[in-house]
Amino acid sequence: MLDYAVALSKDATRITPQDHARLHAVGFDDQAILQITLIAAWFNSINRVADALGVGREG
Repeated sequence: MLDYAVALSKDATRITPQDHARLHAVGFDDQAILQITLIAAWFNSINRVADALGVGREG
């Protein structure tokens, strides 16, 4: 799951059906894969907004 989240964060266009098959192989169903994807994407989006606005930076 964490490898998938990292790959999604680095370049979501490189996610393939094989990535989903690996998650299925260790017990994640389609709903869980959707939830992992949505949560990782949401955190990436929020972090980009915060970075763009300088949230948490001093100065």
